[in-house]
Amino acid sequence: MVTGFLGCLGAIKENKCLLLSFFIVLLIILLAELILLILFFVYMDKVSDSAKKDLKEGMKLYNSENNVGLKNAWNIIQAEMKCCGVNDFTDWYPVLGENTVPDRCCMENSQDCGRNSTELVWKTGCYERVMTWFDENKHVLGSIGMCILIMQILGMAFSMTLFQQIHRTGKKYDA
Repeated sequence: MVTGFLGCLGAIKENKCLLLSFFIVLLIILLAELILLILFFVYMDKVSDSAKKDLKEGMKLYNSENNVGLKNAWNIIQAEMKCCGVNDFTDWYPVLGENTVPDRCCMENSQDCGRNSTELVWKTGCYERVMTWFDENKHVLGSIGMCILIMQILGMAFSMTLFQQIHRTGKKYDA
């Protein structure tokens, strides 16, 4: 938001310093995004292992009173994605007790359906389901990413075009 304000103010006031600052900030953001994207793909296995480990750690906080949001997030994901646990339903056993899973893991949700009933729960882990969802929607996600990239490049190009125009006409405003 600050970046957008910088660009708008620089364009309205025809201030070269603000336009150049806007260009540099957009360039830094663009380079950071590219570096993070490259690192993500280079270290995909480590990111995957770390995500699984962190998700399992988060499961331990499922029943704590201070983490209602975490509990709701797990319940929503498991119900919507039709999955249970990180790798499979047995991930819940150390957290909730042997043969016990959250009720939202049940194929037909009802009160206490997750107790001692491994037959009626989703067997697939949520990590696998989420990765499948990303794989199925990678074209949409890629298109959104490309639109953002194009907007950033256009912002950089227009700021430099206006910067050059102001420079050529010799306009000088006090900041």
